[in-house]
Amino acid sequence: MCRGIMDTLISNNSLPLQTLTFPKALRLFVLAPHPDDFDAIGVTMRFLRENGNPLYVAVAASGASGVEDTFCSPPTAEVKAKLREQEQRASCRFFGLPEAHLAFFRLEEDEAGHPLENEANTDRVRQHFLSKRPAMVFLPHGHDTNPGHRRVYAMFRQVAREAGYPLVAFLNRDPKTIRMRCDVYLGFGEEEAAWKGELLRFHRSQHQRNLNQRGHGMDERILRVDRQSAEACSVDAPYAEVFELEFFGASEFGDILAGLSPQTSCDIMGAGGKEANS
Repeated sequence: MCRGIMDTLISNNSLPLQTLTFPKALRLFVLAPHPDDFDAIGVTMRFLRENGNPLYVAVAASGASGVEDTFCSPPTAEVKAKLREQEQRASCRFFGLPEAHLAFFRLEEDEAGHPLENEANTDRVRQHFLSKRPAMVFLPHGHDTNPGHRRVYAMFRQVAREAGYPLVAFLNRDPKTIRMRCDVYLGFGEEEAAWKGELLRFHRSQHQRNLNQRGHGMDERILRVDRQSAEACSVDAPYAEVFELEFFGASEFGDILAGLSPQTSCDIMGAGGKEANS
């Protein structure tokens, strides 16, 4: 158990992602509650993309409520939502994600701008999810003070339990995560941190809001979390993106690989996680 920030992270026999071998047949899906949630785990996504794994990204809600009125004109929800989508498209171009692999759900939202957890929104997530049939899904941890993160996780969990095939969720730490395990991490250095900072700054509205409200940019806010995570999990690198694993219809990676093809051996073994079989 860690202390301080370490009250947020529980680290016990965590595995570095770089030591695992992921077959290229594993399809990856990032379910981002808001524009910029994909970028918060950008180093891990680049590592897996360079491994050759197909990567798809879907953004659930507009995130318009996160744009200050002074940043755009007129400061309407529609203009703000369009701006945030433009920022996400720009960051994904910089990342190298094919445009066809990025989707915006534009889920129905409450008055505060958070996605509603209702059947229509869940069905939108379900349809897109099942059209991709990913083996590995990445999204922010559901134990979070952000209502959008909690609701998107809840909708995903319902869909995953009903999916009918084995898969694993990589639940990442966010600045507003309350508590989670560190099952798997990807440590990285200053060069990767500089690249990630540039990726995050494509979200200009959020970068400026952080400067105005917190006195530091969005890049520093996320990288500060990564520095704390590396310390909390005793990672041999200055930064780390950390994940808790949750299995659906499986109890280990070998079950997921077995569902790919009979020729696939258990290249990925030993990573702990909680099972959530339907």
